[in-house]
Parts: sequence; structure tokens; C-alpha cells
Amino acid sequence: EVQLQASGGGLVQAGGSLRLSCAASGFTFDEYTIGWFRLAPGKEREGVSCIASSDGRTKYADAVKGRFTISSDNDKNTVYLQMNTLKPEDTAVYYCAASGALRGWGLSLMPINYDFWGQGTLVTVSS
Repeated sequence: EVQLQASGGGLVQAGGSLRLSCAASGFTFDEYTIGWFRLAPGKEREGVSCIASSDGRTKYADAVKGRFTISSDNDKNTVYLQMNTLKPEDTAVYYCAASGALRGWGLSLMPINYDFWGQGTLVTVSS
């Protein structure tokens, strides 16, 4: 059974940092691309970042470039999202997802390309 467990959300002041974790199980980790997405009230689901588990290449949305860093620990089947210089507009429920179609080397921030989704973790940034 494929499982993705996101954690690490919380309440932080603007300018602060959080690190999200996504623990994966039930599939061959380095054959999947892992992505982070977020859903804010009144907005559509947005791709934030993704990482090709086979070689560590990454992709970021323009809104988070230079502030967020995605990384993976393939030994632990875990992907991290380090979020620095957080802004109120980063407030959202953050989800991690896995894509077999991208085969662990493709990069995409389109939700339609992802097969499996974890539960979300809420990030609230106060001004």
C-alpha cells in the first residue's frame, strides 16, 4: 500500500522558517518523482516544488524560488521542504505527492501528473 505522510506544519511569524517532511512507503522510492503542493482558501491547488528521486534534480514555482529548498533522503524514503523567509501568502495546507509517470527523473508541478497523495499539513504564517 502506497503511503505518504506529511508533517512539520505549524504556526510561524512572517520571516520565519519551517521544515516539512514527507515519509513515503509502499513503492520504489527512486522510481518516483515527489512533489509538494499547497491549497490555500479560495485558491486552486498550486505546485510548489518537486524532486526527481533518481538524481536529485529539482524544480520550484516562481513564488518560492530562493526561499524554499526541497531535498530527499533516499535511505529514509523521505523528502523535505525547507521553507525560509515565510510570508503570509504562504499560508496553506501543504501536500506531498508521488508520480510514477515521471519515473523518478521527470519534473512537473502539475497535479495531474501525480498518482498518490498524502494528507496535508497546515502551514500558517502570521503577519
